[in-house]
Amino acid sequence: MKKILVTGGLGYIGSHTVVELQQAGYQVCIIDDLSNAEAEVADHIQAISGVQPQFDKLDLRVKADVEDYFERNQIDGIIHFAASKAVGESVENPLKYYENNLNTLIYLLQACQKHDIAHFIFSSSCTVYGEPDSLPITEDAPVKPAMSPYGNTKQIAEEILRDTCHAGALQCISLRYFNPIGAHPSGQIGELPKGTPQNLVPFITQTAAGLREQLSVFGNDYPTSDGSCVRDYIHVVDLAIAHVVALQRLMDGDNSDQYEVYNLGTGRGASVLEVVNAFESVSGQKLNYQIVDRRPGDVIAVYADTNKAKDVLGWKTERSMEEALDSAWVWEKNIRNLT
Repeated sequence: MKKILVTGGLGYIGSHTVVELQQAGYQVCIIDDLSNAEAEVADHIQAISGVQPQFDKLDLRVKADVEDYFERNQIDGIIHFAASKAVGESVENPLKYYENNLNTLIYLLQACQKHDIAHFIFSSSCTVYGEPDSLPITEDAPVKPAMSPYGNTKQIAEEILRDTCHAGALQCISLRYFNPIGAHPSGQIGELPKGTPQNLVPFITQTAAGLREQLSVFGNDYPTSDGSCVRDYIHVVDLAIAHVVALQRLMDGDNSDQYEVYNLGTGRGASVLEVVNAFESVSGQKLNYQIVDRRPGDVIAVYADTNKAKDVLGWKTERSMEEALDSAWVWEKNIRNLT
């Protein structure tokens, strides 16, 4: 049984991926600093999969602790999620993002070299494309100047990974996500940000649950169908499954290059106001929202060309935006003990 390290494995996407890895027969160990997650998530993972993952609380920014971890654990592959991920916060606190998103990656890659770990899946982002010239975005689209420090850390991280692969034995796949939403159908795990949510859907569900007084829609004067930003919203379970598929590609030696990139999205764009309306429809809840000024760092519209993932990985999304929004609302009600 291959042992896979999932960094940030108690977080939103990480926890869903751990479940899918375990159900695919992998042994999973988790590193998380609990800055945006709770230790109890490991118990919820066990409730779904029947297997309690190994968990170590560890701050990847502390190089000595990273080195010690790899001395004590035999790892066959890494899926690296651990990172700061809010566009707005990165504009306000760029140094936090450069330290947390780049130093940690370098320490992990140094451990891979020292311990002969060849398989690495990286959690990248569609933000590497900046403001795209055309839609949908293919993997061949130019990587343009980032609109935020967060996006820039993903661009730099990909450059670090590409150079490291070309200089040695590392085999890496970078998965460029669009906008993950939703929760596991069991209702056991979902998106639970600490503090004020930075992403749209948890802010929607918290507003519907009465935790937030009002939802802010950042701008209604963009050149889109209704003036609000357009994004490609992908169900988190579909996204998690893609990580298992990509990892298996590396494990089987099916990759054609040492460094590969794939878009992970639905191939369809939805505006912020369309998401608001869809949530109201599936939940029966009327949302209190207000149009406010544009948010620094936001691009107008992004959605994926998913043909490469479909043709090469054999992966595509199976779940609709409405399913994702419904599961997110079920999750929100579960954790708030709402009926």
